[in-house]
Amino acid sequence: MVARYTTGENYAEHAAVIERITGETDELRSSALRLAEDDAAAFTAVTEAYKLPKDTDEAKAARSAAIAEALVGAGKVPAEVVAVARRAIGVAEELLPIGNRNVVSDIAAATEAARAAATTARVNIEINLGGIKDERVRAELAAEAAGVDEVAARAERVTAAVREEIAK
Repeated sequence: MVARYTTGENYAEHAAVIERITGETDELRSSALRLAEDDAAAFTAVTEAYKLPKDTDEAKAARSAAIAEALVGAGKVPAEVVAVARRAIGVAEELLPIGNRNVVSDIAAATEAARAAATTARVNIEINLGGIKDERVRAELAAEAAGVDEVAARAERVTAAVREEIAK
């Protein structure tokens, strides 16, 4: 929203950046909506895998493999959420110094939403890690989860800067 209100003569020197930011935020919004659907599908895959029969050794093995595969999917979606949140905070950092001051509080609102998405996604990654048997995938997901503290710290700095700006 802030980029869409940062137009006209007063912002002409930033028009190219604002146009790029607007396009990027549109892409981020689309990605976030897709990820919400993907998360629901991943959760369904996990629940369906747990419903598989386990009455024979072969069935138990198939069920275990299906659960492990579904947990990978359930971990990868929130890892993508973290990546989208990271990008959103980057956009906020870039927009903060040039955005329309009349709607600057919306930069903090978007940043806080991105922080919440990232920290919630971290928990969703962590809950799935224990069931993921592929060490490479588990390490990749654990690394993405570990990066959330940095994402949250960046979000805090943006929000603090906005609060400082509106306190003037």
